[in-house]
Amino acid sequence: MTHPLGNPPSKVIAVHLNYRSRARERGRIPAQPSYFLKPPSSLAGTKEAIVRPAGCELLGFEGEIALVIGSRAQRVAPEDGWSYVRWVTAANDAGVYDLRYADRGSNLRSKGADGFTPLGPRLLDAREVDPAGLRLSTWVNGELVQDDTTDTLLFPFGQLVADLSRLVTLEPGDVILTGTPAGASVVRPGDLVEVEVSCGELSTGRLRNPIADGAPLAPYGAMPRSDEAERESAYGSAYLREPLLDPRLADGLRSVAVATLSAQLRARGLPHMSVDGVRPVGSDGGTMVGVAHTLRYLPLREDLFKRYGTGMNAQKRAIEEVRPGHVLVMDARRDATAGTLGDILALRALKRGAAGVVTDGAVRDAAAIADLGLPVYAAGAHPSVLGRRHVPWDTGVPIACGGALVQPGDLIVGDSDGVIVVPPDLVEELIVDCREQERQERFITERVAAGESVEGLYPLGPAWRDAYQNWCKGETQ
Repeated sequence: MTHPLGNPPSKVIAVHLNYRSRARERGRIPAQPSYFLKPPSSLAGTKEAIVRPAGCELLGFEGEIALVIGSRAQRVAPEDGWSYVRWVTAANDAGVYDLRYADRGSNLRSKGADGFTPLGPRLLDAREVDPAGLRLSTWVNGELVQDDTTDTLLFPFGQLVADLSRLVTLEPGDVILTGTPAGASVVRPGDLVEVEVSCGELSTGRLRNPIADGAPLAPYGAMPRSDEAERESAYGSAYLREPLLDPRLADGLRSVAVATLSAQLRARGLPHMSVDGVRPVGSDGGTMVGVAHTLRYLPLREDLFKRYGTGMNAQKRAIEEVRPGHVLVMDARRDATAGTLGDILALRALKRGAAGVVTDGAVRDAAAIADLGLPVYAAGAHPSVLGRRHVPWDTGVPIACGGALVQPGDLIVGDSDGVIVVPPDLVEELIVDCREQERQERFITERVAAGESVEGLYPLGPAWRDAYQNWCKGETQ
C-alpha cells in the first residue's frame, strides 16, 4: 500500500494487551505495556486480501486503532505524548497462531507476513479527536464482533508514545498499533473483516479486507502446527468449547434443592449467599445451574449515557461474551423500575448457550421471555428500557446482586424457591451433604405423614437414628 505520509515507516510497533476487556479475556492485567515489531512490508490497504498460507488453520483478526507519528519523538513526557501523533486510522493486526511457536515472543513469522497489517481507509486528524473518546468496531461477515472505547484502555495513547520514546526514537510516519479489545477470533478464507474507528461524527470509514487462501509455505523452515493451547488462544475465551463446569458437578447441583444448598451454606458460616428478591419469569423457571458471568449497571447519569449506554454497550457486550454454561448475573442495585433485559437479548443469550439469566432489576417483554425456555430470574417486570434508571457500565467484575456478592466463576443455582451463589471450592462436599440432608428429610416426611410428632424427629434426633438407618437400607435395596 501507499503509506499515509508518502513513504514507508521506519517501524510498526504493536502493543500486546491494552483494553481491559481483552485483559479479562486473557486472564491477566499487565502492570506495564509490552510491545513487538511488525515489518513495514506487512502494511496493506483496504480491500486488499489477507492471505492465509495453506496448512494454517488459525488466522486471527484483531481490530485496532493505529497511530501515525507526526514529528520526531525522543524522551517525551506522558502528558506531551499525544501531541506527537499526527493521524489516527483503523488497522487489523492479523496473524497466524500456527506459527507462533517458531518465533515465540517476537511474532515475526506469525504476525509479520506481507499484508498482515492493513490500515485505512481514511486518516483522522489527531488534533480533531479526543484520544479518550474514540470507538473501535470490528465486523466479520457483517456481524459486529468487537466494540469498545478508548476510555477503557489500560495505557492511554500519550503514555504509549512516551514509554516507547524513552529508548526508541519515533520517527515521522511510524505506526503504533494500540491493542485490540475482547472479541478477536479466527477467520477463514471467504470471510470479510471490517474495522472502523470513529469519534462522534468523524470516521475512518470501514477498512475492508477479505480473507483468501494462499499457497503452501516452502518446506525449508518452520511449518504450521497447532495444539489445543494455541486454538484456545486464537479463538479467545468467549469461544472456548470446553464445558465451564464439570458435567458431573452440574448434575449433582441439579439433583438438590436451592433450599437445601442454602441450609448447608448457612451451616458453613455463609448465610448471605441467596440472591434475594428475584423470582422465575413465568410460572416455572426450571432448574438452573451454571457459571456466573457478570454485568454491572450504575445509576443513570444523562451526561454519560450517550457514551456508555448506546451502541455496543456493556449490556450487549455481556450478551456476546456469554459462553455455553454461563449464567449472566446482572447487578441493577435492586432497582426494578426499569428493564435490564428484553426478549431479543434474552434470545441472543439463549442462542449463545446461556444456562440462565439473573437480574435484581426488572425485565421487559416478560411474556415473550417466559416462552423462550431460558431460565430467567428477575425482581419484576417493567415496560421501560434501561436508560430510564440504569447505565450499563462493565462486565466480568465482582458485583452485588440481590444482596449477594457474585464473582465471575461462582456457581449459580436456581429453582422455584429462588437463586443461590455457590463457591466453586465447596461444591463437591455440598452435593454430598445436601443429598444426605434431603434423604433424612424424605424419611422425616414419611414419619410425619404417618402421624408422628416433629419433636426429636425434625431435625433428626438420636432417638430416631436407628430407625433412619434401617430405612436407608430399605431405600437402597
